[in-house]
Amino acid sequence: MELVELNPPDPWTVDPREAQELQAGELTLTYMTHACMELKAGSKRMMFDPWLTGPAFARGWWLLHEPPSDAMERLCRADLIYISHMHSDHLSYPTLKLLAEKRPDIPIYVGDTSRPVFWYLERSGVNLTNINVVPFGVWQNVDRHLRFMILMDGVHPEMDTCLIVEYKGHMILNTVDCTRPNNGRLPHGVDVMMSDFAGGASGFPMTFHGGKYTESWKADFIKNERKKLLNYKTQLVKSLQPKIYCPFAGYFTEAHPSDRYIKETNIKNSAEDLNASISKSCPNILTWTPLPSSVLDVAWALADQSNRDAITQPPNSAKIYKDSWDFDLYLDELNSTISNDIFKHKSWIQFYYNWAGFKGYNLVIRVIETDDDFKLLDGGCDYLVDFMDLSFPDKRPKRDHPYEEIKNRVGVMRHVVVTGRLWDDLYIGFNNRMSRDPDVYHHKFWNHFQTELPPSAPDWDNFLQTISKHTDLKQENGFCAQS
Repeated sequence: MELVELNPPDPWTVDPREAQELQAGELTLTYMTHACMELKAGSKRMMFDPWLTGPAFARGWWLLHEPPSDAMERLCRADLIYISHMHSDHLSYPTLKLLAEKRPDIPIYVGDTSRPVFWYLERSGVNLTNINVVPFGVWQNVDRHLRFMILMDGVHPEMDTCLIVEYKGHMILNTVDCTRPNNGRLPHGVDVMMSDFAGGASGFPMTFHGGKYTESWKADFIKNERKKLLNYKTQLVKSLQPKIYCPFAGYFTEAHPSDRYIKETNIKNSAEDLNASISKSCPNILTWTPLPSSVLDVAWALADQSNRDAITQPPNSAKIYKDSWDFDLYLDELNSTISNDIFKHKSWIQFYYNWAGFKGYNLVIRVIETDDDFKLLDGGCDYLVDFMDLSFPDKRPKRDHPYEEIKNRVGVMRHVVVTGRLWDDLYIGFNNRMSRDPDVYHHKFWNHFQTELPPSAPDWDNFLQTISKHTDLKQENGFCAQS
């Protein structure tokens, strides 16, 4: 997808409004957890990216911060919600399921990305009835004083977006996860800027092995990437000169015991380190390291950055960090697909990859199902896929070809297959281990399976009906592990 050519290229300059004086408590931001903030602007309340319960990326990410005890109630009371993109740490179906039970008609706004943010909604069973897809670079008026505008990312325009909110002429810029928000054209001197900061939101290099991927190489790479990200964010904030800056959208943890290796290896930037770097480079910018329930009063902060009333910290009784996550509840749901009838028949492999629709590319992969610790699973599926002609050979072809070996946790892989979900659950969720020869990233392959799979799920009912009509296919029973 190409970038939308905005006209004018700085659309926030359309219909400019002079900044009006704010009263204390009139414009506030309350941090919930991860990328979820509540914006109060006059009489309106707007929520950003509510992930309040459950895991993200199947079972790989869990909330680091404990949301305020009334977070779900506040979400249900919101006047509108902005969801930046389809990744499950921003579009949380466990959260939205609870929301839909109480307010299915709550207005939700998303950008008009080529991969629709809510592409999975119908299959999720979540009943939301007021989703609004809006064009990029156009002001959306909420009331006389409040409006917002959604912009796309320059690196991932097919899925990532960012947000400008304006209230009485005061701007809040929320770049969320965008790598290059609006392709680098952003308003200068906004009142508040928020962005991600942590890094570590990928399986690379922690989930790779063989060749150069020693523990020392991984540690050096991660350290350097953290440093580059911290410097980039510092320079971006310095160039844009917001009056207030807040790092958020990076407060997740690899909490499940089976991911202890990832948690210990995947060292992330801290919000405190980034804010210290910004304060050193730009002492005129007020920085805010948010904790659950902490509140930024924009009026107080703009009037006097040294005013202690500008930032209200959580009460002493507030729980800051989570220490329990209901692992079994969510893992049982994933693992329930392991015994699905489709996996009794070897032909599910051909059916699934034909549905996925990726071929004509010189790459061979070997997919191996494993247990939670990536040990071989007795009776688990182990197969080759040759994407040159979308065949499923017993041995690797004799022609020159790149090769990847991918070990997947059986519960996650089968859930992805049965539901037709994207492979982000495997890759970003640390639910696989990989080696490749040569050591080359195959963007076309991974981009397809992470963003371009068909929007409709595989028709497994039709698959099983076809199987039932062919006795030769019935004899494949027992091909894959059932437990």
